[in-house]
Amino acid sequence: MKRIEFSSPEAQRIYDNYIRRSARILAILSDEDKEDCLMEINSHIYEFVEAHPHESEITRLLNALERLGEPEQTLREVIATKKIDQAVKTFNLKHLIQALALNFRNGIAYVVLSVMTLLLIAFPSLIVLKIVYPDDTGYFRGNGESNFGYIAVGHEGQTEMLGFWFIPMMLGFCAVFYAIIILCLALLRRK
Repeated sequence: MKRIEFSSPEAQRIYDNYIRRSARILAILSDEDKEDCLMEINSHIYEFVEAHPHESEITRLLNALERLGEPEQTLREVIATKKIDQAVKTFNLKHLIQALALNFRNGIAYVVLSVMTLLLIAFPSLIVLKIVYPDDTGYFRGNGESNFGYIAVGHEGQTEMLGFWFIPMMLGFCAVFYAIIILCLALLRRK
């Protein structure tokens, strides 16, 4: 990678520090992947700096780096993806374990969000079922058990506990799950 030369010593120091931080984070990758990522970062910085000639050199550089974001955060997903590719190509157990470890947190988060989204779809469906089949939909208790949802058969001897309060409860669950999903996505995006 050809290093960008700045006329301002402060801009040069900021640039060198950013590239050094990025290289340190990318060290887990193969030399080829590390070099590709650094060249991509370098290219982005160069193009941004060249595209804004009316600003000071340091302002252009800081704006470019701000758009890229902190390398510790923005490169995390790139590294995880590259590690998966490396594990698939090499069949190396070490690379596979690294890839799984890097992707584990996101994987769990997205599985949980998927389940919550399915529930978000199920709650309005239960509202419709409560309106169409009011005796078979709700929260049932009795005979030492509890059942929730649409139960066409097998709730004899059980009492539906909520009646039509089931509908506002489902609407409340929809609102809460929707808010949690949006909040979680925002938190995942920030990391």
